[in-house]
Amino acid sequence: MFRNALLALGLAGCGLGCAAGLPNSSEEAVMPPPLQWSDVASLALPAAGRRIVYGDGDLQFGELRLPAASDATVPVVLLIHGGCWLSDFDYRHATNLAAALVDEGYAVWTPEYRRVGDPGGGWPGTFTDVAAAADALRGLAQDYPLDLRRVVAVGHSAGGQLALWLAAREALPRDSEIRGEGPLPLAGVVSLAGITDMAAYSVGEPGSCNSAVVPLMGGTPDAVPRRYAETSPLSLLPRSAPQWLVQGARDSIVPPASAATYVKAAMAAGIPAQLVVVPQSGHFELVVPGSVAWSAVREAIAAAFRNSAAR
Repeated sequence: MFRNALLALGLAGCGLGCAAGLPNSSEEAVMPPPLQWSDVASLALPAAGRRIVYGDGDLQFGELRLPAASDATVPVVLLIHGGCWLSDFDYRHATNLAAALVDEGYAVWTPEYRRVGDPGGGWPGTFTDVAAAADALRGLAQDYPLDLRRVVAVGHSAGGQLALWLAAREALPRDSEIRGEGPLPLAGVVSLAGITDMAAYSVGEPGSCNSAVVPLMGGTPDAVPRRYAETSPLSLLPRSAPQWLVQGARDSIVPPASAATYVKAAMAAGIPAQLVVVPQSGHFELVVPGSVAWSAVREAIAAAFRNSAAR
């Protein structure tokens, strides 16, 4: 199903491989409209996972979900929710994806974190929270059967930016406000409509997530250039973790071209990278199990773990 849903790009330098396709006018005419935030927000939520704190703040907690009991340790999805880095959107909208991934056999750690509008959110708290939540997996592995050799960060939208950033965190300068001590190594990253260039995105069309970038960073790219250099995935290449970028061709929030630009740059830097474009998908299908994008999302995550097992 996954292969049939995608069209081969046929471009040189696809690295791990890439698949894409843009809908033509006749296809678009019969497609239903892309999902909107209201569609995601109206979905019934699954049963909650184990709520575990990773810090002292009210928003420094996460939910851990485990597959059926096993004698062996299990691979871990570090699932980072999106929502424009804003306090208006919390982790709960990603829990249907978390529950579906548990059914695929993964342990899933879904952290909450401070966001713009929360006390301490924005720079640097948003980034230090996500870093602390990732590193907290070391402690969780003492109590739960987690395989820390196989941790794949999966993030949607703003969470995709954070997932890609986590993969490069170890390379940040030692005096960085957001690096932290001993960053947890990642086996791979799957970015679902992730924002890859913070500076460029900050000056995009107003009225979407673009307008949240400057409040998140505490200034414009000209005013605080080091902050953008330390958080923008495109600026942080190269990095070691293989990457899969899944993008909806009908995404009106994160331009599909930005993912293609990033993957091209990653491959030029020698980073294993793959671009998957789902022709029928907009922005929100990527976080909804059973949508037109679900097969592509599921396969990208499975491929990341297969790759980690082969390394």
